[in-house]
Order: sequence, then structure tokens, then C-alpha cells
Amino acid sequence: MTPPLPAAPVIKTVYIETVGCQMNVLDSELVIGALKRDGYTLTDNSAVADLMLFNTCSVREHAEDKTFSALGRVAPYKLANPDKVIGVIGCMAQKDGDAIRERAPYVDLVVGTGQLAKIPELVQIIRETRAPQLAVSLGRKDADRQRVELSFESYDPTRDPEMRSTPFQAYVRIQIGCDKFCTYCVVPSTRGPEQSRHPDSILNEVRILVDQGCKEVTLIGQTVNSYAYDHGDGRRTRFSDLILRIHDVGGLRRIKFVTNFPKDMTNDLLDAVRDLPKLVKYLHVPLQSGCDDVLGRMKRLYTIGDYWEMLHRSRERIPGVAVSSDFIVGFCGESDASFQKSMDIVDRAKFKNSFIFKYSERPGTKAMERYPDDVPDGVKKQRNHDLLMLQNERSLEDSRSMIGKAVEVLVEGPSRQGAKSAPGGIRQLIGRTMTDHIAVFDGPDRLVGEILTVDIAEASGFTLYGAARTGEVLGGVGAAPAARLPRRMGLSLV
Repeated sequence: MTPPLPAAPVIKTVYIETVGCQMNVLDSELVIGALKRDGYTLTDNSAVADLMLFNTCSVREHAEDKTFSALGRVAPYKLANPDKVIGVIGCMAQKDGDAIRERAPYVDLVVGTGQLAKIPELVQIIRETRAPQLAVSLGRKDADRQRVELSFESYDPTRDPEMRSTPFQAYVRIQIGCDKFCTYCVVPSTRGPEQSRHPDSILNEVRILVDQGCKEVTLIGQTVNSYAYDHGDGRRTRFSDLILRIHDVGGLRRIKFVTNFPKDMTNDLLDAVRDLPKLVKYLHVPLQSGCDDVLGRMKRLYTIGDYWEMLHRSRERIPGVAVSSDFIVGFCGESDASFQKSMDIVDRAKFKNSFIFKYSERPGTKAMERYPDDVPDGVKKQRNHDLLMLQNERSLEDSRSMIGKAVEVLVEGPSRQGAKSAPGGIRQLIGRTMTDHIAVFDGPDRLVGEILTVDIAEASGFTLYGAARTGEVLGGVGAAPAARLPRRMGLSLV
């Protein structure tokens, strides 16, 4: 008698949507990597997924609204298939906890930023017991600092290149948490106390990534230039020391880092950016407002004079450095005169670009406790528009200053326009320069992942157009609409 065939293995699928910062993008990569090792495969079809995860952001109300809108969209899937597990993870989960289930009771899993390593285990518990699971870290006031730190685990498991859109670019977390306590910000609560990772652990992760084919790493932290690791024996590793060690890793071609805090921009770090050839000559340094009174209410810990000094020193020590910034418009008590000061500094500072946001009152922040949200929404929208239009003018000037230059570009893949063409031939490719400018040019797909020289011939506000020096006739200047970067990882981003 023929023995029965073994049962086919059960294929478990997971779908994920991610909103928020680079830290969230990295968290999603690591969570998916862990679930893959637990037998899951990634799908982009939320309707058929056995497990649906929403990695969330709480920095602005709009991000939370997106998450609840997405949860409402998938509620029918849960009704049709009660075995489907729906999870909310990340900053919103840490901030709101069980309150998420009060608004969306069909959510099975709520996991904060410091408990992400437990997701595979918690999902299995849900499947076995059908009981919802909650895992969040301690609040800043729930215990002493050491216990709170321990409840926020640094989640950096073995990296999986298949979880990234390109195997030659990767984020590397060098710290978690934040101790700056800006009055508008929830991050010190949702990400916990600032903790720097051991430099040996970071270095080992970079080496693993390089062995996997990675050519560029972006070091990330809430205030990445605040990094400092005390070894407990009198030794202390500064951020510049860490970068120097990473720079010595063979096979690594580029190093970037975001985001910086103005008061922590030390000369040793600036000199490292200037002197180390693998360091991208680009600094992202949020200012948030051009008015000292507003900065004081934000508790940003510096003045406009301090920022100008940092900006002048950075450009003096790193010739040709590109600098970008962040601004919040419509913060509590921002008058027309206060806003005009932000306009003035954007007009004069010559930022490569700026990310500009309307102030969004966030529960649990000191700003919400202390100050009325007294700038009408219509005024916020107008100020956002005015500052953005001014920055766009300055960005265009910055881009046009690159015309006629030869720049080094790491090719990331086809541009948005190039993706419309069939692979295998000549199509428009996209990459980043050593000053983090976006550049597009025509070339074959075999250039993806390579670093090459591009002669810039045209420029729009946010894109350089040029011709690659490859020894081949690759066509002229890439045409038409400004391209945008492809997603950095094969996960659904919202």
C-alpha cells in the first residue's frame, strides 16, 4: 500500500503598512525579517494576509488619522475571516495602548516600540487562545530610569537583504530614545530614554550588511549626533569615533547620518565629515522656528544665534556641505512677526531643502498642557504654503548651482519615469550625489548599485538631470517631470 503523501506545509502570509520616520521603516524591516524566520512570507495583498500589521507614528495627528482610516478599511476582512490577526505596532501603540482597541475592537495585537521582538510569540498566543495581546514599555514616570530603559529593548536582529528594496543600501540604528523633551514632541514617551548602542554591536552589524552586498549605510537616531557610549571603565566613544571605525570597514562606500540636533554639532564631527571620503557631505539639522520666543516655548535648547553659529561653522569647516532643515508653522503663540522671522531665515540660510509641517497638538505633550493651540488652521495652512514656496525658490537656486558640475552618484534604480519602461534597455535611472541631491540620467539597469560620475546639465527644484560617464552613448539629459526615489524596502508604505 502506498503511504500517504505528507501534508503540504502551511504558508503563512504577512502584510504591513508603515507610516513615519526612518526608524519606523527600519523597525518594519526587522519585524518582517523575524516573522519570515518564523515561517511567514510577505504579501502586498491585505485581503488575503493571515497577519496584518500597521506600524504607526504619533508625531502628528494626520499620521494617526491615517492609521485609523486604514483599520476601518480592513475591518470587513476581519469580519469575513475571524482567524486573520490584525496588529497595531510602533509609536501609536506605545502611546495609546489598549485605547486603540476601544476605537477598533477587532484589533488583536498592540505592541509598542520597545517590545517589537515579542511579535512572533504574541501572534502565536493569539492564534492559540484568540485572546488579544498588549505589550508596551514602561512610561517615563512609571519607574526609575534604569527600569524604564530596560523596558525599551534595542531591537536589532540579524539583517535580511530580501527585506530591503536594494541590497546595497541599509539603515543602521545607533541609538534609541530621546532626552531632549521638546514640548511639542511625543518621541521621548513613545521611544523612551536616549540610549546609545555599543559601538562593537554597531560595527558588527555594518560588517554583516557589507558582506550582504551593502555599499551605503545611513546611521539613524532621534538625535543621531548626540550619540555617546560610556564603556564603564573611563572610556567614552563619541559619534565621530564611531564613524571613524565604520569608515574603516572594507567594501563600504558611503556613510550618511540623520537627524542632527543643532547644539550637538561638534567640531570633531564636522571635521570627520570633511576629512573622511566615505562620509556624505550633507547635514540635516532641524531649526523648527526662526523666532527665539517660539523656540523657547518649544524648549529647543538653543537660540537663533546659536543656530547661525552652527550653520556658519559647518560651512566653514566643510566646504560645499549641503544643509537641510525642518520647520513647524503655527506653533502656540506664533504671531505674524514670529512667522516672518522663519521666512527671513529660510530666505537667508540657503537650505538645500526643508521639511515644513503645520503644528499638530499632541496629547501628553507639555505644549498641550501649557499653551493654547491658538493659531487658526487657515492661518497655519497659509503659513505652511508661504514658507514652502519660499523654500522651493531657494531649493531651485541650490539645484541650479550644480549645473555644469560633475557629481558622484550612487545609482539606486529606475526613476518613476524610468519604471514605466521595460527593463533591459536604456531607461532613466535615479541616484543620490555626495551632497544628497537627487540626480537622474539615462543608462542600463546594470548600473544599479554602482557609483559613477554624472555631468549635470539641467536642474529643477529637487532633481538634477545629467549624463552618466560610462563609456557608452546613453542619451541626453533625462527629460520631464521630476523623479522621486523608489521605496527603500519591499514593504507597503503609507
